[in-house]
Amino acid sequence: MRPSKILVIEDEKPIARFLELELTHEGYEVILASNGLSGLSYAELSNPDLILLDIMLPGLSGTEVCRQIRQFSAIPIIMLTAVSNTSDKVASLDLGANDYLTKPFEIEELLARIRVALRNTSSVAHTAKHYRCGQLYMDCAKHQVCRNDQQVDLTKTEYDLLEYLLINQGVVLTRVQILESVWGYDYAGDTNLVDVYIRYLRSKIEDPFNNERLIHTVRGVGYMIREA
Repeated sequence: MRPSKILVIEDEKPIARFLELELTHEGYEVILASNGLSGLSYAELSNPDLILLDIMLPGLSGTEVCRQIRQFSAIPIIMLTAVSNTSDKVASLDLGANDYLTKPFEIEELLARIRVALRNTSSVAHTAKHYRCGQLYMDCAKHQVCRNDQQVDLTKTEYDLLEYLLINQGVVLTRVQILESVWGYDYAGDTNLVDVYIRYLRSKIEDPFNNERLIHTVRGVGYMIREA
């Protein structure tokens, strides 16, 4: 089996070299890119298994690189940045990033998140091709969501969250469970990110439809989706 190939898009040479050495030591094949344009080109041509993407890059920002990659690939992307706040995380995840890590970070944590992202990518996809909850319908083959026969446009993260809720329809899910399953790692703190995305979902699948609730809050625990 060939080693997993990781593309590192990082303009700070000491950090790029450090990541190259650590990842190579762990058995990964590493490709380095020092700016957004070259990183985007490598992402298209070298077929990596995962991308570590710095947000602050010369020429083309990391968020723009992420946005463009998502137009042609679902490859796992872990964003790296020196700035940490919820709005930055939401913006990166909405663009299609799978994970978000703030500098400085422990290499053990990054390696753990890489393993999770690669494991999730290689795992067998759900056999169900569609889900229904009342008048809400998700067609996984078409990546389409409708309610009352009206199509609902969702971001990637909103779609993933809704799919996870529908897979576990009628089951109360904790915020930690949702973070681990939708964001793909054991997320420490900031569980309010789940609340933020639940609000986003409700504004799209409930508010325009006479506020008929499907997503129910279980106080002190988490959320559940079921027919009202």
